Amino acid sequence: MSRINRLLIANRGEIALRIIRTAKEMGIVTISIHSEVDKNAPHVYMADESYFVGDAPSSSSYLDMEKVLQVAKVSKADAVHPGYGFLSENSVFAKKVVDLGFVFVGPTAEAIEIMGNKLLAKKAVSAFDVPLVPGTNHPVKDIEEAKIEADRIGFPLMIKASAGGGGKGMRIANDDQELQEMFPRAVNEALKSFGNGDVFLEKYIMSPRHIEIQILSDGNGNFVHLYERDCSIQRRHQKVMEEAPSRLLTPEIREAMGKAAINAGKSCDYVGAGTVEFIFDTSGAFYFLEMNTRLQVEHPVTECVTGLDLVREQIRIANGEQLGYSQQDIRIRGHAIELRVYAEDCTNNFSPDTGILEIYKRPQGPGVRIDDGVEEGMNVSIHYDPMIAKLIIMGETREIAIQRMIRAIEDYVIVGVETTLGFGKFVLNHPSFLNGDFNTHFVENYFHPNEVNNQEYDQVAISLHDFKLNENNYSKDLKQPLSKWRSRFN
Repeated sequence: MSRINRLLIANRGEIALRIIRTAKEMGIVTISIHSEVDKNAPHVYMADESYFVGDAPSSSSYLDMEKVLQVAKVSKADAVHPGYGFLSENSVFAKKVVDLGFVFVGPTAEAIEIMGNKLLAKKAVSAFDVPLVPGTNHPVKDIEEAKIEADRIGFPLMIKASAGGGGKGMRIANDDQELQEMFPRAVNEALKSFGNGDVFLEKYIMSPRHIEIQILSDGNGNFVHLYERDCSIQRRHQKVMEEAPSRLLTPEIREAMGKAAINAGKSCDYVGAGTVEFIFDTSGAFYFLEMNTRLQVEHPVTECVTGLDLVREQIRIANGEQLGYSQQDIRIRGHAIELRVYAEDCTNNFSPDTGILEIYKRPQGPGVRIDDGVEEGMNVSIHYDPMIAKLIIMGETREIAIQRMIRAIEDYVIVGVETTLGFGKFVLNHPSFLNGDFNTHFVENYFHPNEVNNQEYDQVAISLHDFKLNENNYSKDLKQPLSKWRSRFN
């Protein structure tokens, strides 16, 4: 009998639903948690059981590890899956889960701690022949030391928070004067965001691509990589669109990066699913950036091109099972693209938007996958990440995937909040994206908000909205339940 029979999902929204579905397919009882604002969310009623953990702010609910652990006890869970975000990369939480006798569906607390600190991570992987960006391997204490190191490394350089992530605690300095200005800002932001003001310096790669490698390890010495994802389309150092495979990599580079990623995993005795991120420069060189010790938001594109269910693999590994396949068994089939559909106004510097999803109509058709955790009529709250959904497209070729994604964006109707759908279509039609000649500066180099034409989306939304009002009136006249109408648009 499976070691994991009752699984607590310590998360919400899209990723909670994603885990629930696979766990149910494996015959596992699913247990979710929810805040006050999420009490009617899909991840609550889709789980076999759900438990209230606090008020809307994440610090009072999803980030309160004692409340989450109490649910694990009360619900008699066997294991805890953290998803991504919240407590997923908290080594203290992972250790507490295990110390209380539960299975943590993820790596060890030690691996999380090493890879959660960029300096510790650099030290660990350097002993395993993983290429590193030139820079310091220790915290830079003050501006005087920073100037000395800058002379050695050379400008431009990046000031980075040791405990950082999501673009926080990062500053670029092109000369001594900018270093003088940016160093204290990076330290202060690092301290405010992570409670740790340690920063280090790295050579700034001018036109980088962001390439990451998915790895799996079963804890029995068996490692595989599942090839790459190109995550170079970003705003504010955060990803918006990802694809697999990358048009940039040759078979030789792909093999070298895969080997480096596995070595990074070996450097911390990694177990489970993890992602090793690299910076790729114009010369074809690549350098270790960081390792994410959890499931990635963009994992579906890897699932599409490899045929593997990464959540299933996580649970199998946590159950103590071996991988059961080797590197030679894994092949890339077709091409996949993911667009993160954020509640953001891309014409206003991608500022977050909130409101009611008055109309929410998902696209359909061959090769279209929607991972979401919302329904029509729900409120997009200020309390959590603004991502509404992930639109994932699979095609036999990159060209087919791009055209299919454009069609799916046009079929996706969201009324009530601004979204990144228009931006996604802009990217997909841009010559630099089409020919593969782009980098992480795509937004600042090419994106002009006035070029995104949302008129066609607005017109569709207005038509549907008018139709909805008319249908509501019609239903009332015939005394028919409104839910029959709504079901046609879900």
